Amino acid sequence: MLACAGCSGAAVRGNAGATEAAEASQAFSDNAVADADSLYAFVERQVELGPRCPGSEAHRECGSLIVNTLKGYGVDSVAVQRAWVTTFEGKRYEACNILGSINPGCDRRVLLVAHYDTRPWADNDPDEAMHTRAVTGANDGASGVAVLLETARLLGRDVPGNVGIDLLFVDMEDSGENGGDEDSWCLGTQEWVKAMPYTLTNRPKYGILLDMVGGHDARFYREYFSEQGAAAHVDRIWAVARESGYGDRFVNRRGGGVVDDHLFITRAGIPCVDIIECVNEHTGSFNPTWHTVSDTMDGIDRNTLKAVAQTVINAVLQ
Repeated sequence: MLACAGCSGAAVRGNAGATEAAEASQAFSDNAVADADSLYAFVERQVELGPRCPGSEAHRECGSLIVNTLKGYGVDSVAVQRAWVTTFEGKRYEACNILGSINPGCDRRVLLVAHYDTRPWADNDPDEAMHTRAVTGANDGASGVAVLLETARLLGRDVPGNVGIDLLFVDMEDSGENGGDEDSWCLGTQEWVKAMPYTLTNRPKYGILLDMVGGHDARFYREYFSEQGAAAHVDRIWAVARESGYGDRFVNRRGGGVVDDHLFITRAGIPCVDIIECVNEHTGSFNPTWHTVSDTMDGIDRNTLKAVAQTVINAVLQ
């Protein structure tokens, strides 16, 4: 994942989105209330497995955990896509993407996405001796997965019949070359978009990618490439955040550009918004634990998880 330089910091206004959110606020389900402790527990269960690097037993166990959790919450359909991919180092792995579909027969769909693999090397750690160690990935990986699992817990058996929700857990996002070509990242998503399970009529109207959404006191700016490919949806989601009481968390200003799974999904015809901490007050970009051995449970904030999950759920139910 790479931060792109030169992105504007100018304020961005979404008046249409704010009006839309205000009109729809009464439609938010009183029963679909994200629970901070539940979200934290979902992160913790993944972290307890250890680093979920491609090819590891922890990685396999995490995939099984996701599949079993979705089924346990009554998600209608759970499908697994497997594809062999090659990293920039020339190593071959079988990527395993997992798609849980709620109301699969509904043509009006929303796609939620998170990656569940973790980076094999802590190459951004301030201690060079740590650069060969695997990243635990509490924030970078497990936090986004937690939001999707919480969505399944709340809506797997209780979603309005006029909306379908696809929960996509992608693999092999985080084995890319630091400073290298963007195609070295998001290998699982690149395979998934080649064989998306949609027709022209039931393709999701938009997607939301959740990545690094659990950091302490995190603020989420409008990611640059999301504005290029899904501006109307960025407007609406940030407006929903304000209506939901999280306007302080979702800052209505443009942030940096990130090479992430949403780029490939948008290019495949589903406009996708990346909710990601990309303007941290200490680093100017990602959370300080990014790609370090410090990406552990100590860096996870229940309140951040709650703010993101509730915003996403409210936006989906509009």
